[in-house]
Amino acid sequence: MSAALLDQGMRPLRDLRISVIDRCNFRCPYCMPVERFGGPSAFLAKGDWLAPAEIDRIARAFVALGVRKLRLTGGEPLLRTELCEIIERLARIDGVEDLALTTNAVLLPRHAKLLRKAGLHRLTISLDALDPAVFLRMSGGQGDVADVLAGVAAAEAAGFTPIKFNCVVQRGINEDEVLPLVEHFRGTAHVLRFIEYMDVGTCNRWSRADVVDSAGLQQRINTRWPLQAIGRAQRGEVAERYRFADGQGEIGFIASVSAPFCGDCTRARISADGELFTCLFAARGLPLRSLLAGDDEAMRNAIAARWLGRNDRYSELRAEREREAAGRVEMFRMGG
Repeated sequence: MSAALLDQGMRPLRDLRISVIDRCNFRCPYCMPVERFGGPSAFLAKGDWLAPAEIDRIARAFVALGVRKLRLTGGEPLLRTELCEIIERLARIDGVEDLALTTNAVLLPRHAKLLRKAGLHRLTISLDALDPAVFLRMSGGQGDVADVLAGVAAAEAAGFTPIKFNCVVQRGINEDEVLPLVEHFRGTAHVLRFIEYMDVGTCNRWSRADVVDSAGLQQRINTRWPLQAIGRAQRGEVAERYRFADGQGEIGFIASVSAPFCGDCTRARISADGELFTCLFAARGLPLRSLLAGDDEAMRNAIAARWLGRNDRYSELRAEREREAAGRVEMFRMGG
C-alpha cells in the first residue's frame, strides 16, 4: 500500500512532522509575535494536546502508509513534560529510520541526555543570530544566545552530532549575522542552513521585500569561503547543500520563496490537537482525534484518502495567492 501512496503530484508520503505543543518560551516575530501571543489564552488548553498514546497510534498509522522519518516540533517541544515518553514510544516503531526534534535549545542542558536515552536520533536547533542584541530582538525579547550555546554544548556532550542549525534571514534585521554564523560553524561537524523568510500564518507581517534570497546569500558566502554544490541528499530534502572547497564542512540553503520545491514535498504535519495538514501554508486540516475511537484500518484509510487527493503547491503559486493569506493556520500550531 505504501509504495502506491502518491498524491496528485506523484509525491510519496515519507515524512511526518508532529507538533507536541503549541506553546513556546520565545516570541520570534516571524512565528509567534508577542503582541498577538502574549498570554495563555492564545493557545490550546493542555488537555487538548494529543496524549503520548494517541501520538504513538497516529504515528504507527503513518508508518504503515510509508512514512520513514518522524520529526517532533512545536512550539517548543522541550516544554512538553511527557516528551521523553513520546520519544520512547516512537523509537519503538518498526520502520522508523529517522527520529528528530526541532528546538530552540534553551532547555537542552536539562534534557539532552534524557532525550538521547529515550531514543532520539537527531536534533535541529533554531539559531538566528550570535550577536546578543540581535538574538534578543529575533526571539521577541525572550531569549539569551548564551543559553542557546549552552544547550548546544549539552547536546554535543550527550552525543548529538552532527546537529543541524536553522537560521531564518530577514532583510535589515539579521542578515549581517550570516557570515559570523558561517565562521562559527566552519570546521565543525554541524550543518548550518539559511532559510528564506516565509509568509507562514497570518500575523508575521510578511513582505517579499524582507526576503533575502538564498542565491544572494550563497554568493556572499562563496566570496569569502568558496563553496561547491553537492545538491539535495534525496527527494523531499528541502535544503540545497554546499560543501566548503577547503573541506571545512557543509552548509545549506532553503529557498522556499525564491526557488520553491513543492514538486518534491513528501511531508505531512500533525498539529498538537491532532489535525492532519498536508501543507505548511494550509488553511484547513483533517481532524484525526475522532478517528482514534475506531480501528486502525479506518484511520489509515482516512489518512491515505487525504494524501491521495493532495495537490498542495502553495509556494509555487505564491504570487497568485498572496491575497488569500487571511485563513492560514499559524506555523507553531501545526509545527514548522
